[in-house]
Amino acid sequence: MHASNLHANTVTEQLTAAGRAIEHDSFSIIDAEAGAHAYTAGQWPVVRRMIHANADFEFNGLTEFHPHAVEAGLAAILAGGTPIVADVEMICVGLSKSRLAHFGLTPHEFISDPDVIEAARTADTTRAVQAMKKAQRLGLLDGAIVGIGNAPTALIELVRLIRDDGVRPALVIGMPVGFVSAAESKALLAAVDAVPWITIRGRKGGSTLVVAALHALLGLAESRQLQTSRA
Repeated sequence: MHASNLHANTVTEQLTAAGRAIEHDSFSIIDAEAGAHAYTAGQWPVVRRMIHANADFEFNGLTEFHPHAVEAGLAAILAGGTPIVADVEMICVGLSKSRLAHFGLTPHEFISDPDVIEAARTADTTRAVQAMKKAQRLGLLDGAIVGIGNAPTALIELVRLIRDDGVRPALVIGMPVGFVSAAESKALLAAVDAVPWITIRGRKGGSTLVVAALHALLGLAESRQLQTSRA
């Protein structure tokens, strides 16, 4: 999908004509400067918006997709009522409330909950690990879109839950940033076959990239809605 194809969206676009023009111009510049790439028509809008978020063209190549990631993400969004479970509040705050409301999506994060903090102290582990455990206890992970941009230990725990406990999120967007276990946690995710995922090789990542990927998927979902309504 090129920038010119995005004009039909009304919910997942910038709210003003000036804002839309700037965003579309930015996407056109990214398309031109990125040149040829190996991503599919569904994957490229996700990568392009990640590049747009950080002005870093290395994500063209570093970003990896499970073969069913985009379709799984769109199906989860269009189903409505799908929880979005994040490792940190920054992701929840960064997501557009109006876009989430359009699809009936609710974000959740538990990193600062008192019981999570206490459990982390008692078990001598991280709050991020205990937050993922809490999301599982609450029944939020199965069928959810899980976004991890800050805490490698959250992603490691999620992969363990997938492998050992049979947890089945609809999609994992695993992009923790950092120097301790970040690259390793993403390599673990990339080895998962049972659950679709989007990740970034190496140390780069961050909550802004998870938000960018989610907003790209929301835009693709709205386009799919519009196509279906016109059919």
